[in-house]
Amino acid sequence: MIRKRFLPVMLCMLIMYACQAGNVERLKDGLLIHLPTPINNGPRQVKLQVVTDKIIHVSAGPGENMATTPSLMAVVTGSPEVDWTSEEKNGEVILKTNALTATVSLGTGQVVFRDMAGNIILQEAAPNGPVFTPVTIDGKNLYRIRQAFASPADEALYGLGQPQTGVMNYKDQDVDLTQYNSIAAVPFLLSSRHYGILWDNYSITRFGDDRPYAQLGDLTLYDKDRQPGGLTATYTSAQQPDNIYLQRQEQQIDYAFLPDMKKIPTAFPMDKGKVTWEGFISPKEDGMHKFFMTTSGYIKVWVDGTLVLDKWREGWNPGPSVFQHLLHKGRQHALKIEWIPESNQAFVSLKWLSPTPEALHNKWMLSSEAGEKLDYYFVYGSNADEVIGGYRQITGRATLLPRWAMGFWQSRERYKTQQEIEQTVAEFRKRQIPLDNIVLDWSYWKQDAWGSQQFDPARFPDPAGMISKLHQQYHAHFMISVWPKFYEGIPNYELFDKKGWLYKQNIKDRQKDWIAQGYVSTFYDAYNADARKLFWQLINKNLFSKGVDAWWLDATEPDVLSNASIEHRKALMNPTALGPADQYFNGYALANASGIYEGQRQANPDQRVFILTRSAYAGIQRYAAATWSGDIAARFDELARQIPAGINFSLSGLPWWTTDIGGFYVEDKYDQPAPQGAAQKEWRELNTRWFQYGAFCPLFRSHGQFPYREMFNIAPDNSPEYKSMLYYDQLRYRLMPYIYSIAGATYHKGYTVMRGLVMDFGADTAVRNIKDQYMFGPALLVNPVYTYEARSRNLYLPANTGWYDLYTGAYTAGGQTISANAPLERMPLYVKEGSILPFGPALQYTGQRAADTITLYVYTGKDAQFSLYEDEGLNYNYEKGQFSNIPLHYNEAAKTLSIGKREGSFPGMLQQRAFRIVKISREKATGLDFNQPAGKTVAYNGEEQTVTL
Repeated sequence: MIRKRFLPVMLCMLIMYACQAGNVERLKDGLLIHLPTPINNGPRQVKLQVVTDKIIHVSAGPGENMATTPSLMAVVTGSPEVDWTSEEKNGEVILKTNALTATVSLGTGQVVFRDMAGNIILQEAAPNGPVFTPVTIDGKNLYRIRQAFASPADEALYGLGQPQTGVMNYKDQDVDLTQYNSIAAVPFLLSSRHYGILWDNYSITRFGDDRPYAQLGDLTLYDKDRQPGGLTATYTSAQQPDNIYLQRQEQQIDYAFLPDMKKIPTAFPMDKGKVTWEGFISPKEDGMHKFFMTTSGYIKVWVDGTLVLDKWREGWNPGPSVFQHLLHKGRQHALKIEWIPESNQAFVSLKWLSPTPEALHNKWMLSSEAGEKLDYYFVYGSNADEVIGGYRQITGRATLLPRWAMGFWQSRERYKTQQEIEQTVAEFRKRQIPLDNIVLDWSYWKQDAWGSQQFDPARFPDPAGMISKLHQQYHAHFMISVWPKFYEGIPNYELFDKKGWLYKQNIKDRQKDWIAQGYVSTFYDAYNADARKLFWQLINKNLFSKGVDAWWLDATEPDVLSNASIEHRKALMNPTALGPADQYFNGYALANASGIYEGQRQANPDQRVFILTRSAYAGIQRYAAATWSGDIAARFDELARQIPAGINFSLSGLPWWTTDIGGFYVEDKYDQPAPQGAAQKEWRELNTRWFQYGAFCPLFRSHGQFPYREMFNIAPDNSPEYKSMLYYDQLRYRLMPYIYSIAGATYHKGYTVMRGLVMDFGADTAVRNIKDQYMFGPALLVNPVYTYEARSRNLYLPANTGWYDLYTGAYTAGGQTISANAPLERMPLYVKEGSILPFGPALQYTGQRAADTITLYVYTGKDAQFSLYEDEGLNYNYEKGQFSNIPLHYNEAAKTLSIGKREGSFPGMLQQRAFRIVKISREKATGLDFNQPAGKTVAYNGEEQTVTL
C-alpha cells in the first residue's frame, strides 16, 4: 500500500525531471537537444555535430523542426568514427571528445567550449543563446539571426575576408560583410585564442555592433558659426573657392548610391565643384564614437583639428573607411569635411554609431539578415595553421594551382588587339623579363555582343593561332576575362532566357550599361546547377577549345548594376534558384566558380583549373580560385591598405590572393601616355614599391588602367625603378623552389602562404596589431614600403628568434623595433634564424628548365628544416600521390645539414641534381649573391647525405 501511495508522486517527479532536462537525442554523430522551455525568440532545438575531435558543428532553430537545406560552403558531414561521449547533469548537456568539451544549457541553449583542462575557449554570450527574429521574404519564412560570444580583453580577431578599411585586428571593430567591388566577404573568424568560427550563412552579415548606422543628424549639430540645426554645407567651384553655388545647413551627408544623386543640388556642377561641410558635433554620451564613410573622389576629414582621413577613389567605385574618435557629452567637437567629386558620378556618405552598448562590452557578435537556422562551425587548434586547416577540412582543400601561376603575370585594362598581346609578350622575351602569363581583360568581343564569349574577328582575327603562338613560341600562358553578363537579345542571352535562368529585373528596368550608347543586360543565375553547366558549355566551345589556360571571372559580387543601393542589388538578382536574394546575396562567386571548375575538370581532367575571381566566399578555395583585391586606386595610401587586406584574406583560410600592382585606376595627373615632372617621379616610385610588395604576394600580377603597366612602359631600362622591378621579378623566379614547395603545402598540409605575424609568433603579443609586415612562407619577413619618398621604415622583428638581412646577411636580434634601410631599389626583407631558403636557376618562365641546381642558403643559429616539394606542375596526378619531397634539416649543435632520402616520385622527376650550400651565421654575414662560390656542393641522387658546415 505504501508503494502504491508513492507511485503517483514518483511519476510526477520523473515527469518534472524529464521536462526540466528536456529531450536529448543521441545521433550517430552528435546530439539533438530539445529545450524544455524555450525563451522568446530563442532556440527550441540545439544540435551538436561532431566533425572531428576539434571541430563541432553547432545548429540551432526556434521551430519544432530543424532546417536541413544543404550547405554551399561546407563539404563535410559529421563523422561517426570520432570517439565522443555525452552526459546530462546540473541542467546541462555535455559532449566530450578527446580534445574538447561542448556544453549546452538546457535552460537557454547557450553553448560553451572548453579544453581538456576545463578552461573556457569560447562561450556564447550569457544570458541567452542565439536570437531569432521571424521575417517573411518573398513568401519564405526565415529569420534574422544574431549570436554574441564572450571575448576577453586580450583577444585579437582576424579574417572575415577582405574588408579594405586598413584594419588588421577586429577586436572592438565593426565589419560589414557585404560583397562589393574590392570587398570580399568571407564569414570565417580566427582568434588569437586558437579557435575559429565559420558562420554558415549567405546573407548580408555584420560583425560587431549590428545597430543600424545612424545619420550624422542623430548627433546635435551646429554650423560653423555655432548655430544649432546642422553643419554649414558650402558648394563651390573646386578651382575658384570664392565662387559659391549654394550654402545651407545640412543634417546628413548621404550620397551613397545612384538614387542619392538626385539629392545633389541642381545648381552644383559635380565634375567641377567642391563641397565643404563644417561646424560642430555634440554627442549625448561620453565615449569612443564610431564613424563609417563610403567615398569616391577626393575626401578629407578633420575632427577637433586632426586629419583622420585623406583619400581618393575613382568616382564610379566608392570605397569604405572607418575611424573612431573620443567625444564628450555636451561638448562641441569641431568637424570639417572637404569633398571634391571630380566627376558627375561620385559618392560620399558619413554615418555614425554611439559608443558600443554595455551589452556588447567584452563580446563579439555575428548577425545575418536571413537564414533558416543558426549554423556555425567551431574549430579548435594548437596554432593558427591547425585552425585554418580545420576550416579547409570543413570547406574543402585548397587545390594546387599550376606551377606557372606562381610566376609573373602581365595585364592591363586592356589589350585591344591580337597584335598588342603578341607584341607585348615578344617585348618581354626580347628584354629577358621573366613572364609566365599574359591576361586579356574585357571587351575582346564585338561592342554589342557582351556575353557572346567570342572574339571580335576585326581585332582578333586568329585567337586560336595567337594562343598557340603564345604557348609554342613564347612559352607563355593565356588567361581571359569571362563575365556572367549577357546583352539582351544576343544568342547566348536567348539560350538562358528560354530556360528562365536569367535575373530579369535589370531587363524590366531597361537599364543600360556604360558602353557606347549603352546596352541593356543582365547576369545569369549561378545558383542554378543547369545554368552553370550551360555557362561552362559556352566557354568550353568558344574559348577553352582555342587553348585558353585560365579564367578571370570578373564582377562576381554580382555587380549587375554598379552603385545600385543594396536593396536594389537584391532585387536585381531575385529570385535565385535556391531562394530569395536576401538569403543568398553573398554566395554568388562561390556558385559561379564551381561551374567553371567542375566543367573544366570534366572536359580535360589532365589540366589544372585556374580561376581568378573578384569576389570570394568560404569554400571557394576548393575550386582552384584565387581572388584579387578589386578595382582599387593607384595611390600610396591604397597600397598601405592592401597589406592588411591580403593578410586578413589569407587568415580567412583562402591561400591564393593578389592585387593590381600599381593600383587599378589613376588620378588625372597620371592619366596620360607619359606622366611628366613630379607626377612622373611619383608614378614610377608608386609602381616600384608596389612591385616589390607584389613579388611577395601569393600571386604576382600587374594590372591597371592607362597608362600602360608593363615595366618598360613605366620607366626606362636604365632607371633605378626599372632595375628594381626587374630585380624582384628575377628574384621571384629564383625563389620558385621555395614558392612551389609552400604552394604544395597548401594542399597537402593546409598551409598558408601569406602569413600574419600572429600565425608564427602568436606568443609575442607585440605582433597582434601589426598590419604592414607578414611572413611569406616559413622563412621570409616581408616589410613593404608604402610611403612616398621614404628611404627607411620602422619595422618590428618578432621576439624569441634572430633575423638576417636577406641582402647583406647581417644579423639582428628579435624582440625590437628597428629603422631599416629602404632605398628606392629595395624593400626590407629579413630571414628568420634557423631557416633553409632554396634558390633555383635563373628563369624566363617557370617551365624553362628543371631545378637541376639548387642553392641552399642556410641561416644558422637554430635548427632548421624545409621540405622541397615537386610534382609535374600542370595536372592532377598530385591528387593520386604522384609527387616527391626532399627533407632538408640543419642541426645547429652538430653544424650539419642533412639532405634526406627523397620521398615519393612522379613522371619526369629529376633523378640527380646538385645542391650548392651557402652558410650564413652571426659571425659571418653572407649576402645574397648567386655568383658567389658555394661553401660546399653536393651531388644528390635521391639518397640521404649529410655534410658538415
